[in-house]
Parts: sequence; C-alpha cells; structure tokens
Amino acid sequence: MLEVFFDCSSPWTYLAFENLKALQKELQVETAWKPILVGGIFNTVNPSVYAQRETPVPAKARYMGKDLRDWARFTGLTIKFPPSVFPVNSVKAMRGCIWLEPQGRMLDFATAVFEAYWSHDQDISKDEVLKTVCEKSGIDPDAFFEGIAQAQVKDQLRLNTEEVIARGGFGSPTIFVGGNDMYFGNDRLPLIRDAVLRVRAQA
Repeated sequence: MLEVFFDCSSPWTYLAFENLKALQKELQVETAWKPILVGGIFNTVNPSVYAQRETPVPAKARYMGKDLRDWARFTGLTIKFPPSVFPVNSVKAMRGCIWLEPQGRMLDFATAVFEAYWSHDQDISKDEVLKTVCEKSGIDPDAFFEGIAQAQVKDQLRLNTEEVIARGGFGSPTIFVGGNDMYFGNDRLPLIRDAVLRVRAQA
C-alpha cells in the first residue's frame, strides 16, 4: 500500500524514513522501500534546486535550519546540517540498499547510512566509511562491494529513479499510497496516515 522512494543524502528523507518506519509498525501497512538517486531527479525534472543552493534567500535559509532542528528534536534524531560534504555522492550507498533488499537487510543498512552521514558527519561516498557501516551492521564488506558492482543492482537503482520521475516525483522522499496518491516530504506524514486509513476504510 505504501511505496517510499528515498535517497540517504537528504536530511528530510532521514526524518521521513524514521517516521514512516514508525507508521509502518503502527498501522501494519505493507511498504515497498525503493532506493533512488535524488540527483538524477534534480538533473531531469527539478534543476532549480541547484540555483536555490547557489543563491539562497537568507531569511528562508535561516528558517530552514530552524525547521530542520525542530523536526530532528521532535523525531528524536541528531542531524548536523550542513555536513562537511554536501551534497554527497550516495550512489554506492543506494546501490547497497538495492543489493541488501532481497536479504531483508536494507532498512538496517539504510538506517546506519543515515546515521553515519547526518548524525556523525561521515562522508558516505567513501569506501572506508561504507566498510565501517557494513561492519557495524553485520554485513561482509567484501560481499557488499562485490554486490553493488553487479549490473542488475546498478540497473535497478536507475530504474527506480526513472520510475519516480515518470510518476510525477521531483525529489526525496516521495511516497505513494495505494498506487497513485503521491505525497512529498516528511511534513506530509499526517496526510499519509490519513490516506492509508481512508484506503482501508474503502476496501
């Protein structure tokens, strides 16, 4: 019933990821987690993001920082923004999520990646950082790096990104309820919860 398109390079996605896991547990809702590359989305349908980063509106930027701190406190997370490397190349981390999904280990790994980048300011584009994340998550690093080099893993990440674009997505996180009902961003969680309950009531 829920489809969650996500990239670990976004702080708002970290918030939504944790809040959606709680919602999934609360409502026992079937959820498909779909790793993407948000940079691929921006390049294709939302390039204005880059201009906003280059020439931010000072008052809006200050408020965004406050908003992020407020949400992090409310959710119980530590988010250091901006991290030392931002934006970050999350390709290998997101390929790792793809590779680990059939093993039932994607959520634990993604959680560790979010924590490494947003809570501990570690550059998740670096192999040594991902190696440490793997070790802490009980994943064989050698198998991990071999796995993310597979063509089918690379292809699936690209296909996921193309899929969310084709369905109207323009960033991360993008969430669909019941097929075509799209929501964007962490602050849409109350609406997503309501949508899930409405779909159930109509079933």
